[in-house]
Amino acid sequence: MKLKENVEKLLQEAFEENNSLFLIELIVTPDNQIRVVIDGDKGVSVEDCIYVSRKVEHNLDREEEDFSLEVTSAGATEPLQIPRQYKKNIGRKLQVKTENGKFEGNLIDATESDIKLQWKAREPKPVGKGKVTVEKEAVLEYSAIVEAKVMITF
Repeated sequence: MKLKENVEKLLQEAFEENNSLFLIELIVTPDNQIRVVIDGDKGVSVEDCIYVSRKVEHNLDREEEDFSLEVTSAGATEPLQIPRQYKKNIGRKLQVKTENGKFEGNLIDATESDIKLQWKAREPKPVGKGKVTVEKEAVLEYSAIVEAKVMITF
């Protein structure tokens, strides 16, 4: 596991140098295939992936340990995984699955422990016939979220 520790250290240095980038996932397989998934507060460019890749690759010794390296960005359709991803998507529409149901709404807040969604719904009037549009809100803890994705609209 020395390889994984070295990669973690190099990634930390890369993210300190470019603090708008952050780690989503690091996988090091037994046969030394390294897969790094990154995201950024302002998105991720190809240059960002190249920068992180070079930071890792140029500081590891292939003579000591052979490896393959893949650095990718979190895709637009990938589920959100960490609070920092939610924070960068405040104002966007999310689809969130929990154990208790599904929610679709605008992400209006994200803290270290939960998110707040807001949406409009049509409900029967309290008195009389017909429906009325009401504002709904839900605060969901990260631990209750099974999956959350940004809804892409065109």
